[in-house]
Amino acid sequence: MFKQKIITAINKISALKKFWIAFVCVIVLLSTLKLFTYSVSDSITDSDYDDYFNASYKVFNIRIPKNLNFAGEKVPINDFTIREAMEKELIINTYWQSQSLMLHKRANRWFPVIEPILKQNDIPEDFKYIALIESQLSNVVSPQGATGFWQLVEPTALGYGLIINEEVDERYDVVKSTQAACKYFKESYKIFNNWTLVAASYNRGMGGIQAALDKQKVNNYYDLLLTEETARYLFRILAMKEIISRPKVYGFILRKKDLYPQIATKKITVDSTINDLAVFAISQKINYKILKTLNPWLRLNTLTNPEKKKYIIEVPKGSINIYDIEGNYEGSNVHTPKDSINLFLPKDVSVDSINNTEKPKE
Repeated sequence: MFKQKIITAINKISALKKFWIAFVCVIVLLSTLKLFTYSVSDSITDSDYDDYFNASYKVFNIRIPKNLNFAGEKVPINDFTIREAMEKELIINTYWQSQSLMLHKRANRWFPVIEPILKQNDIPEDFKYIALIESQLSNVVSPQGATGFWQLVEPTALGYGLIINEEVDERYDVVKSTQAACKYFKESYKIFNNWTLVAASYNRGMGGIQAALDKQKVNNYYDLLLTEETARYLFRILAMKEIISRPKVYGFILRKKDLYPQIATKKITVDSTINDLAVFAISQKINYKILKTLNPWLRLNTLTNPEKKKYIIEVPKGSINIYDIEGNYEGSNVHTPKDSINLFLPKDVSVDSINNTEKPKE
């Protein structure tokens, strides 16, 4: 009888112990979950906040490649002023994720348009990054009136053969404005015989760069003391070249389907006046919005053409509904497990090995 009472008491203690263990576990779990459910108006101790922040938020420095070059011209990265200027732009653009992510998307659409034109004009491919940093590959207008992907001011654009009037502004035409930019690069190269100085002159002007070289008695960009904008110019180009050409090295895990595709178009030659572009768009089985999106150089709703000039108007080749419900488009990768990244990899497995990522060059 006494033995039975002892056994019963032990069982009760054991059950009570299990209860308390379970109770403590629940409290710990709820406390942990609470960290994820706080809003700005909730109360959280400074200690809990600091512990959670320190455990969860990590920021890494950027490794600078040792063999940086622009158009095959070496960057003297051992110079502390050069190295630190380069590091600044890499850090800014790596951690300005929203901007750099959008530039990855746009570059996939527009670099295939720009690259062949540069090649045809014997301009190094690295010059495509000038359009990227000048306009973010969009048809913006600066406070000084510089317009389009290449940010051409009106006198320069007219001097290189572009048409600018009330109805037409070819600075908004990516193909024609790229051709105009190539004319500038060629003219500048005849003066400097150095692609890095040519790029810098696109920001400062040929005369401005030549005056700085003469005054400071040096012969290259990296030895010049310049205004902040021009001093940063090449390093911004180099930073975007690094980030766009090797995205995974800088933390951008992108699938083909995440990037903007080129839009297939067909070209219509027009040599007469169009009194209403909205009516013209409907005749091509599209709407006015799509017509102006593909032809931003058309500035009004009319195209007056008494001289019968030949204009090329682009319209979609096929449907504008190029995406499926999952965001896939023809030629893009469909979503598969290897396209995604496991954020909780074992310690002995690297992101580089999963994604076959190129590591920074030594």
